[in-house]
Amino acid sequence: MAGSAFDVLSPEIAASAVEAAYGLDLDGSVQVYPSYVNRVYGLRDSDGGGWVVKFYRPGRWTREAILEEHDFLADCAAAELPVVLPIGDPEGSTLPEIGLEGKDGGEISFLLALFPKSGGRNFEPETTEDWLRLGSLVGRLHAVGGTRKAQHRLSLDANLGRSYLQELLDARLIHPECRGEFEELANTGLAMAETRLAGLPLQRVHGDLHRGNILDRPDRGLVLVDFDDMVMGPAVQDLWLLLPGRREECGRELGLLSEGYEDFAFLDPASYGAIESLRLLRMLYFLCWRARQRQDYWFVKEFPDWGGRAFWLTELEDLRDQVDCLQAEGKRD
Repeated sequence: MAGSAFDVLSPEIAASAVEAAYGLDLDGSVQVYPSYVNRVYGLRDSDGGGWVVKFYRPGRWTREAILEEHDFLADCAAAELPVVLPIGDPEGSTLPEIGLEGKDGGEISFLLALFPKSGGRNFEPETTEDWLRLGSLVGRLHAVGGTRKAQHRLSLDANLGRSYLQELLDARLIHPECRGEFEELANTGLAMAETRLAGLPLQRVHGDLHRGNILDRPDRGLVLVDFDDMVMGPAVQDLWLLLPGRREECGRELGLLSEGYEDFAFLDPASYGAIESLRLLRMLYFLCWRARQRQDYWFVKEFPDWGGRAFWLTELEDLRDQVDCLQAEGKRD
């Protein structure tokens, strides 16, 4: 039967753990938020205060890597960037640890972080001013991100993509009918990505800065959330995810983002040529992380057809399209 460490973590257990770790008096209401890697819950205390707790997936990040996420948030807050800081427990730790009994009788440890709830709606840029505003926000973020390195986070490069591909191959998850072509296409794309990414400076970036991770609070402005995928990567990683389509379709939006960005940080125009390479890495990353969750009870329930023949035929077609795009980009640039 499918199962994972998270299967022992119910919303009620999560709320009790937060009460014990932080000394809060909660009112018993728990809201389950969608998260494809961690477990995230909305809570409310007896005084009406709202909280969001994140339970990090066991084995994904080391304690040191997660604390570098918290350090980045603290650096951003010190520079008056709109972020939400994790709060400390009674001992001052922003990353307490709890142990729960697993189904086999052993103990499973969870690292967790608690944040004040920050309401808002997803920001959907429409006007010229909106796009300039977004670019300025990312520029300010990267001005902070470049002030120090993250020693325990991943580096966003072609070798990382190869590690994702190898994990899929070693687990023999790709359908036999698709495996050979999928591996060949992925390696072809990663070879091109290696050339495109070579020489681009790496710095702390958000890593997953799509518009769902930028909230618009009508009374307070924009706020950046969910730094869980923070990496050492090229600056353009935090720009291309904001675009509504591929680079060649979004010249206006990319130009405005860059204009706003460069008021606060330098962006090498050569990095634009890495956008489709970064999209390839994200495709492989997403496949790999879905694969790591394939034993989760909720995942089996929600995605019963994941990993079947039809699934891999679709993924193979998407990979063909992406490699074609990389090849066309190389000819164009």
